[in-house]
Amino acid sequence: MNRTMKRWTLNQIGRSALTLIDTDIPQPGPHEVLVRVKAVALNYRDNAIIEGGMGQGMVMPLTPGSDMAGVVEAVGPDTTRFRTGDRVISSFNADWIDGRLQNNAREPHYNTLGYGIQGVLAEYVVLHENWLVSAPVTLTDAGASTLVCAGLTAWFALVERGGLRPGETVLVQGTGGVSLFALQIAKSLGAKVFVTSSSDEKGAAALALGADHAINRHKEEWVAAIHRLTDDRGIDHVVETVGGRNFANAVRVVASQGRISLIGMMDAHDTAAPGGLLLLKSPTVQGIGVGHRRALEDLTRAVDQIGLKPVIDSTFPLEALPDALAALERGPFGKIVIELG
Repeated sequence: MNRTMKRWTLNQIGRSALTLIDTDIPQPGPHEVLVRVKAVALNYRDNAIIEGGMGQGMVMPLTPGSDMAGVVEAVGPDTTRFRTGDRVISSFNADWIDGRLQNNAREPHYNTLGYGIQGVLAEYVVLHENWLVSAPVTLTDAGASTLVCAGLTAWFALVERGGLRPGETVLVQGTGGVSLFALQIAKSLGAKVFVTSSSDEKGAAALALGADHAINRHKEEWVAAIHRLTDDRGIDHVVETVGGRNFANAVRVVASQGRISLIGMMDAHDTAAPGGLLLLKSPTVQGIGVGHRRALEDLTRAVDQIGLKPVIDSTFPLEALPDALAALERGPFGKIVIELG
């Protein structure tokens, strides 16, 4: 094994400040694991962090990225969960193993990889053994890396917290990573899925994945379309990936005593909704901050059982991270993944 590796680092806010450096390969300490990184899936939040759109709580200098798949190269003393040669994926919320997230009511922390903790855009990383999960056997490294944030977010919203049942309706907005995972998970559980998209081409691709209805939001007012397609009943589970002003539309389409999972904040405006509709419909509104390790383990088992295949729009080498981030900004169909060979 080489003694040095390549790693992306950020010393100040802005994509132009990203630097690919050569540095020593770290060595694992007690209860730690050295992982040779094989793939890193990018998320919308990676661009936001790099550009300073998520506050100033990140460590600096920072290696970005949270969603990694790789192979265990070495283990430190007293490590028991993994052995050399195991295929693993990272756990997004480092210390959240199960149950209720312990957090601060006044100033909630964001103790995640690639923000409060050094990220994974490197050829090798050292992580605590509790921050890793066995990779599903049916997926490639690229596919496995996409489960960490996008896959788990959809699973946590619909299954862990949502209790989705056959015959219920699900609305997913857009065709990014979380939305397409929500589509596939919902269909595997027997739900009826409605998708909004920005083009007929993306809508047709969503239908090919199993969506029951695709609405081009540039050709038709999508709230009215949902009312029409559901005979005014509305949607049982709304996967809200936009936030801000769009949240009001989620309230307009949710069914009586349905559920809205607030996931994305692509619209930076404060979230607001008509109070009368909230009172009359009495929906459950839940914020989804990805999820805990146990739920990720449940998802990886389900992936192997149902044969779920993540949708990857395109892949890039480690050196082309700026190009990959630009592709992410353009709105891919599915995930953007960095592959490291």
